[in-house]
Amino acid sequence: MIDSQCTLISVFSSPTFAYTLTFFHPFYRSRHVSAKGRARWLSLHHLRNPRTIITLLKYLIPTFVLSVLYLFYLYEPHIELAFYSRKWVEQEIIPVDPLHGCFEAARVSAEYNMSESVYGRKKTEVQAGMQMRFGMDCYDYAGTVQDTPSAQRPPAGSVARTVFHTYWRTDLQAFSPRQEYMVKSFFATQDLERTRLILWSNGDLSGNAILKGYLERYPDQFQLRIVDIPKLAQGTPLAGTALLSRTDKKAWVDGDLIRLLLLWNYGGVWVDMDSLLTRDLDPLLEHEFVTQWDCYDKKYSALNGALMRFHKHSPYLCEAFHLMVSSSPPRAGSTDWGSILYFRLWRRLVAGGVPPFKILPFCFSDGRSCRLDNRLPDPFVPDHPSGKWTMGLGLEKGGGLDRVLHDVFSVHLHNQWEKHFPKGGWVERLLLTRYDEKLRERENAGEL
Repeated sequence: MIDSQCTLISVFSSPTFAYTLTFFHPFYRSRHVSAKGRARWLSLHHLRNPRTIITLLKYLIPTFVLSVLYLFYLYEPHIELAFYSRKWVEQEIIPVDPLHGCFEAARVSAEYNMSESVYGRKKTEVQAGMQMRFGMDCYDYAGTVQDTPSAQRPPAGSVARTVFHTYWRTDLQAFSPRQEYMVKSFFATQDLERTRLILWSNGDLSGNAILKGYLERYPDQFQLRIVDIPKLAQGTPLAGTALLSRTDKKAWVDGDLIRLLLLWNYGGVWVDMDSLLTRDLDPLLEHEFVTQWDCYDKKYSALNGALMRFHKHSPYLCEAFHLMVSSSPPRAGSTDWGSILYFRLWRRLVAGGVPPFKILPFCFSDGRSCRLDNRLPDPFVPDHPSGKWTMGLGLEKGGGLDRVLHDVFSVHLHNQWEKHFPKGGWVERLLLTRYDEKLRERENAGEL
């Protein structure tokens, strides 16, 4: 207790504190008060005086508020807090239960080639093994993934098309040009002789005028289908469980559950509807993968399913389903259940001696989520008046941002459906306009 009092006296007697108090109290400002008198004035007995405390707070609180407001004026705050129950962490995260056996030879589906998909040699490396938070590191790394030359691709028709899956809720809002951008980006960037896009929904979209046009133009490459969750879950551990109809967890049912069931039944690539594809995904497709959520070191939710790829009846998905039915349900208000699922599955795989799925660096599909000095510009605000992005890189065609968009594979917009792209902004100039140009070029060349 004595030590605490001495510490307090030392702090309150410091020159900085004394200088500050000269503005607070007439007695302390008096020229006729000796140093000894000031010391007595600063005693703990006087500081316990309610009037003195109120006087101090009257000046300190406004000073603090003004200082914070000034910092907000000078700097853009970037703060993220997440709270996890210690009990939940101890029960759901720390333990690593054994795999359920989906990778045992006798249980692997005949439609899944494990020697090739899990252990086979790969042409490209898509996992850097570090966060790549600084400068252009991640974007430069994306540029090292080279496109597959046409001569090295299997002849069209010799192998099944790779199916791209996406999903739109008819009860969310009407399908409009804002949603069309994702569909258009697929047809402008992917190998249409070897891929197909299926737009899934929870209602009938066949009457939509925009989608009718795509069905007419791309009859072999585009389909509309309605999701039947119980049917998709047949033959999986999820069949008949209450997890299939948890209306209180719409984010999970409409997101993580549907994407995993579709990939289990059909295989292929999942792309969130709020994405703009920027490059042919072919060089990535030899891998099964999820993506980093962003470049931050999130302990439990570092992974993301906005862009993911798994083969039909992949044992990775089989293990995911067993993990889903044996885990606690999503936390109240949680939107990171899928992210935590992929993290827990990864830990089980490595503990069980199975090579895990790949994890694409964040910028391959989500360059908006990193440091303030290297994230992609906000798609929904006008370009900076300087015409520059970061590190002096230009926003013009052929500039630094344009080169980055040619290296990465997608731009994830994180919903924000109520927002629109500014007229003449970088999204319109470097992406949307080019989608239209590419589609006209393909039609003129007779590719479609």
